Amino acid sequence: MKSFIPLEAVQIERNFCDVAPAFSRAQAKVEADRCLYCYDAPCTRACPTHIDVPAFIKKISSDNVVGSARVIFDANPIGATCARVCPTSALCEGACVENTLLHKPIDIGRLQRFATDYAIDSRRPMFFSGEPNGKSVAIIGAGPAGYSCAVYLKRLGYAVTIYDRRELAGGLDTYGMAEYKMTQKVSVEETNLARGIGVEFRLGTEVTPELLVQLELDNDAIFLAVGLGQTTKLGVEGENAPGVFDALQWIEQVKTREWTGIPVGRTVAVIGAGNTAVDAATQAKRLGAERVVMVYRRGEAEMPAYDYEYELAKSDAVEFRWKSAPVGIVTDANGAVRSLKCVETLPTVPDEKGRVAYGMVEGSEFEIPCDMVIKALGQSKMTAFLSGIAGLQLDGSGRVKVDEGTMATGNPKYFAGGDCVNGGREAVDAAQMGKLGAMGIHQFISGEIVEFAGARLPFVEKLPHEIELPVPTPIAHPEASAAELGVKSYAAQG
Repeated sequence: MKSFIPLEAVQIERNFCDVAPAFSRAQAKVEADRCLYCYDAPCTRACPTHIDVPAFIKKISSDNVVGSARVIFDANPIGATCARVCPTSALCEGACVENTLLHKPIDIGRLQRFATDYAIDSRRPMFFSGEPNGKSVAIIGAGPAGYSCAVYLKRLGYAVTIYDRRELAGGLDTYGMAEYKMTQKVSVEETNLARGIGVEFRLGTEVTPELLVQLELDNDAIFLAVGLGQTTKLGVEGENAPGVFDALQWIEQVKTREWTGIPVGRTVAVIGAGNTAVDAATQAKRLGAERVVMVYRRGEAEMPAYDYEYELAKSDAVEFRWKSAPVGIVTDANGAVRSLKCVETLPTVPDEKGRVAYGMVEGSEFEIPCDMVIKALGQSKMTAFLSGIAGLQLDGSGRVKVDEGTMATGNPKYFAGGDCVNGGREAVDAAQMGKLGAMGIHQFISGEIVEFAGARLPFVEKLPHEIELPVPTPIAHPEASAAELGVKSYAAQG
């Protein structure tokens, strides 16, 4: 299909400016001074990597920005990435006590960005390599989990090589994040911090079964951070039409910033309602699509995207068709997309996980006129690759089974983390798994137990604003009557 971009390139650049602009030094200082520096801070406990948030904010307040960045990177090697893409409102900022006091949490994400950007821009080293111990580890996948694992292993003195089929490191952080959240430059420059301490990258390298055998022979352990596979198939007629795109593949084209070469229609239908679906929908709108409709088979309350993502889509005038299931893609005589055929759905009985299932309503077919369809149905598991590794165990959903403390798999030489284990969560979760994996590998090879910053801190069970505070019993006025106090009176018995 031809690209439809009625906007000037300058306007598109404006549309893709940072959704959360960087703080100036003065702004960062003012925001840092708002922090209460809580003891046993709930923000730190709510962060999957358990960054010592009060400590890094205090260092910004005292003008020690490099020291602040070191606190962040010590616990999370992708701190610059997470400062931009983490769902902070559901994690650290959601746990901030200022939600209860002022209903305005500390802007932790932008403070984290201020510190990490300063360190990267000033080319200050954040990591230091340990004394070589003669052992080597191969890591398959250069995304958050693999990169994190590599950094911690290198700090322990291992020779570490990361293999990835892509030409750039960073995984979905580089190729799959909405461009207005984070450019490729950020994640690529962040991975250069690992290159600075000697982590070797073999990019553009497909790990075949033959290469995997060689890696087993040449290394003391292997860490699997292969992520997920292709977008799940819709399985309907017309799915292979030229105007139908997988969300991640289409977003990858947006990441090139070659605006005139990115396919976009006048009316775009996006199938799905997760965070990736929102990224696709909002970027289509910002590229100039006149109308974007998100189609989801469940109701609004069951939308898997975060609330702030939903609000962003609404602010970009994205439309929503709830309780609607696609059943076909209609094309014209030339094969171009003409409409998305759907049926209405209704909730039926809960499935085995307790989630309400939705069934199609007979005779409720309708069409959404469109000239482009983007599928955002989630990704399939890498079962074909993973099944070929002896001793590796997969669960019923195709995820690698691991020991949650060490990331060890059923094969003693293999460890795993990231999306191939958790099925697709946040980059920060993958970074924590990489950290635990490095600790597990070191224990497996050396027998020594080490712990890095934020390795074992328990999560908060409830965020402060979610805790139901007891309602105090009113103190009665001395002259209050029994009736006013709600006391029942009984006639005297005699």
